[in-house]
Amino acid sequence: MHKFNYFAPTSVREAAAILAKHGPKGKVLAGGTDLLVQVKEHVRGMAPDYVVSLKDVKELHQVKFSPRGGLSIGAGATILQVLDTPGVRERFPALVQGSAIIGSIQIQNLATIGGNICNAAPSADSVPPLIAYDATLKIAGARRTREMPLQDFFVGPGKTVLRPDELLVSVQVPTPPARSGCNYVRHTPRAQMDIAMVGVASYVELDGGGRVADARIVLGAVAPTPIRASEAEDNLRGVEPTDEVVKQAGELAAQAESPISDVRGSAGYRRYMTSVLVQRTLRAALADARRGRSSA
Repeated sequence: MHKFNYFAPTSVREAAAILAKHGPKGKVLAGGTDLLVQVKEHVRGMAPDYVVSLKDVKELHQVKFSPRGGLSIGAGATILQVLDTPGVRERFPALVQGSAIIGSIQIQNLATIGGNICNAAPSADSVPPLIAYDATLKIAGARRTREMPLQDFFVGPGKTVLRPDELLVSVQVPTPPARSGCNYVRHTPRAQMDIAMVGVASYVELDGGGRVADARIVLGAVAPTPIRASEAEDNLRGVEPTDEVVKQAGELAAQAESPISDVRGSAGYRRYMTSVLVQRTLRAALADARRGRSSA
């Protein structure tokens, strides 16, 4: 095991100050389900000089609804904590669908939403639903705090826009309107304990006439970062979502990606499954929107 210095701050400000003081060769530790494995196995040449633990930063472990109904998830909140928060399953079903399949129960009891985001794996299951819900991030540094859309956070596999002195503080998720729906599905070679070969989250919002007022389709594991299928979204907006329109959206989404071929599946198969899953998630989201609620 690589040796490193260990810090345990009790506030976000203190954590950011430590990162600023000791430089870019440090890592932030939340649940540790990814970081500790990476350090032990030297993944991506992982050998930090120091680690900053967030376990004693209480403000990062809160999951709560605002008076206006939006959801705030602290970066240190565990997956199980999010799943068990009253109201989350009813208001954000796609987030539950993605989070509930992250690892095992033991992993979910340690792994955090912030860690799943900051690890920046293209296959992260919580990320496409959060982007589909139009989530934003609050990021704190030694000198300032900033906010940004989650979809702009990723640079490449394992890489984000976080600066060396910054850490993720929280994820802010607005409550979807009544005539909307969101659904997440992934495809894996194995039924359990696997990572997505393709993951798709689809969000739709209907107007009073039953036409699509807004749509967001987010693809995971088919590009270096999670991506929006913008052309497919544009094709949906302003029209009645017939079976043919939904089929076209799936086909257009498959053209938006840049998948690789590996032992888990070919690029062609990933494109095919993208089209299938986009259509499946859109139909599920539309069914919820037509029922006049955003829950599944």
